[in-house]
Amino acid sequence: MFKTIRIIILLALLLAVAASAAWQRWRMHAWRGTQVLTLYPINADGSPAAEQTLQELQASDFAPLARYLNEEAARHGLALAQPMRVELGSRVANRPPDAPERGGALAAMRWSLTLRWWAWRHTPPSSPIPDVKLYLLFHDEPRGDAQPLPHSVGLQQGRLGIAHVFASPAQAGSNLVVIAHELLHTFGASDKYNPQTLQPRLPEGYADAEALPLLPQRQAELMAGRIPLAAGRLRIPAQLSETVVGPATAREIGWLQGKP
Repeated sequence: MFKTIRIIILLALLLAVAASAAWQRWRMHAWRGTQVLTLYPINADGSPAAEQTLQELQASDFAPLARYLNEEAARHGLALAQPMRVELGSRVANRPPDAPERGGALAAMRWSLTLRWWAWRHTPPSSPIPDVKLYLLFHDEPRGDAQPLPHSVGLQQGRLGIAHVFASPAQAGSNLVVIAHELLHTFGASDKYNPQTLQPRLPEGYADAEALPLLPQRQAELMAGRIPLAAGRLRIPAQLSETVVGPATAREIGWLQGKP
């Protein structure tokens, strides 16, 4: 009898979790109101450059991000005056757990749960309550043979992410591209590039897949992350104006509601 009760309770909990996840996905893609995206800065490497950047950071630094996202939503026909609102949250002292470099799906699942637990413990209160939380890990610019930045991650489950960015005014534009890319992951957007070659996938990974000639492209599809210039030649966009949200991505995040 006791075992049966435990099974019933477990099934009820699983059903509640599944129902909550389904409701969140519906709300996320229904776009019935403005969704709040809060950015939390972190000094990732303890460097003076990152510390200075955090001291000088202002909410207005992210105004181009909000404007870009809302303009792209309007371009795709979303009937909402302000789909997204970007807020600068308080600084977070603790660094989040690093994403696993290997280990497969099980390691990724374990890290995802660990990250959500970390976010619950270390995120300062915000008003308004955010729909999406993105942690901005600022690093000093690399010198010499320094290692590249860790991989940034955006999670739809839990609606949070990590963006590794540079603590340099010269990198401010490309930082916003990284942040926008990870934010759309939290809405369910998928990558539009080959993970082995980093080449954008045709057609969904091209800003203008019908251009003649096809190359060079003038912009990058945001979730492809690179501008194809010629066979084997790519360039990382330096600012958001060099990117667009393509129709495949817009469909994934609910901007093309009722459209094939």
